[in-house]
Amino acid sequence: MAEEKKEKWTTFLAISTILIAVCATLSTFKGGGFSTQSLLNQSKASDEWAHYQSKGIKGYLYELQKDKLQLELDMINKENLKPNVLEEYETKIAYYSKSIKKYEEDKKEISALAKSYEDQRDENKAHSKAFGIAVIFLQVSILLSSISALLKKKYIWFLSLAIAVVGIFYFVDGFLLFI
Repeated sequence: MAEEKKEKWTTFLAISTILIAVCATLSTFKGGGFSTQSLLNQSKASDEWAHYQSKGIKGYLYELQKDKLQLELDMINKENLKPNVLEEYETKIAYYSKSIKKYEEDKKEISALAKSYEDQRDENKAHSKAFGIAVIFLQVSILLSSISALLKKKYIWFLSLAIAVVGIFYFVDGFLLFI
């Protein structure tokens, strides 16, 4: 059996295919990591919005109580009321007012935290998307390199390299987000 003469460009084809495969593997790994972080941040944001709603409900209940006591106080004859009862009404109304204010402040803090989780989620999605696009181009490049090796067609290898450049561009963009 005669030994086939190996063309020199096929060595470069093999090396470039390996490098492209490494980039594709890293893109898959990094894209998955960012995707996971995106889901975790979405979950955290949802938890914070639920916390926000619970604070809103509690604040509303305090408002109802305060309004009820204020209405009762306005309707009763204060002249016939014992001073300690009047003082008790005013103390409770002040307590409810203070609690309502605290719940509103808590809601602002919770809202800011939830929005920060949403911002992190969106950034992670952008990284994940860029890595996902990189994987597509790099996989197509690997496929074309394989076809080039089988058919021994150099122009197909050059096409695969051009597509790999696009994939590597998105791979780098996955880290830096410049587009």
